[in-house]
Amino acid sequence: MPASPSTARAINDRIALRLLQQDGPLTAAQLKTLTGLSRPTVADLVERLRDAGLIQVVGESGAVRRGPNAKLYGIVADRAHLAALDVRTGSVSVVVADLLGATLAEATLPIADGTGTGAAVEQSVALLERTAREAGSVPLHSVGIGAPGLIDPATGELRDSSGLPAWHRDLVRVLQERLPATVLVENETNLAAVAEHRAGAAADRETFVLIWLGQGIGAAVMLDGRLRQGASGGAGEIGFLPVPGAGGLPSAVDCAGGFFSLAGSAAICALAARHGIGLSGQAPPDASAVAAVRTALEAGERGEPFLGELADRLALGAAAVVSVLDPGCVLLAGAVGQAGGPALAARVEARLARMSPLRTEVRAGSLGDGAVLRGALLAARDAAQDALFAPGG
Repeated sequence: MPASPSTARAINDRIALRLLQQDGPLTAAQLKTLTGLSRPTVADLVERLRDAGLIQVVGESGAVRRGPNAKLYGIVADRAHLAALDVRTGSVSVVVADLLGATLAEATLPIADGTGTGAAVEQSVALLERTAREAGSVPLHSVGIGAPGLIDPATGELRDSSGLPAWHRDLVRVLQERLPATVLVENETNLAAVAEHRAGAAADRETFVLIWLGQGIGAAVMLDGRLRQGASGGAGEIGFLPVPGAGGLPSAVDCAGGFFSLAGSAAICALAARHGIGLSGQAPPDASAVAAVRTALEAGERGEPFLGELADRLALGAAAVVSVLDPGCVLLAGAVGQAGGPALAARVEARLARMSPLRTEVRAGSLGDGAVLRGALLAARDAAQDALFAPGG
């Protein structure tokens, strides 16, 4: 059955808006070429979108031609503001951006150990409100939150997870109650995978597994361009993966004894100390793990024993994932993965090739710790555009 005229117009409008968001500003002639629509149809949709306040003239093409230059149309970026939060065990980071993703304001707040649940929530909410005010008077339309832990695939809620601060779940609930904005929450590693896929080291891959190396450890599974969360939202919880050398077995409430015991930041710091790589005792474990990897890389041959053993450990977890999913590509992400760069990735790839018959490329993530915030902002932007670009939005 052919689409009705109103449905066809809505589809054409969405296509044009996506093109303007990805490739704009564009002239009407460029929109005609990219969409394949007729000149009158493009003229009509441009008028509709201008009347709706979604696009505006942002300049001229500058082409050398007779008569006036062609008008360049772009999305009205300040039609809505977006916010993203990266919620860690001891901190919250916030960025506020316009509809095209340009950063307008950002801030980070440490949450001290022992801070009560109510106080931590209020501090985090106040940080978001203050950052939003600094960005301007445009109201927030959508907020994306990246947090450790499991996201219930049925409800979209952050589940109560052992070992995570109680204020994480309360913060999501309070923001959903207080803000007149759409509030979305997703696992931090999944958001990192979205960011690396859309704007990072996996931009050319539709299928890959991202292994997050930080204070905790986890994985995100991207198959055919789609995240796979699993039946309970726990796909990629490889911190609980039983592996040789972990000194025991994990339990349902504690990943000690699993892959986390070999590749979490505290384990990397202990490994560095055993190999004589000196670290500051003042820095948190995730920062110390990054420093250890960088120091070893700079040390040349003296750093090889540490890097070799670290690569052995990472290959164990990667081999288990590869044997089940055969993704063709594994990304070592997070601050540690970025610090190790291609050098660490190559070591892991070589070891993985000896352990598995499945050919797998290993890459370093390019976005580091910022991948979570970038992914949360992308989620907020997608939600806002879906709403605002819809008919009547």
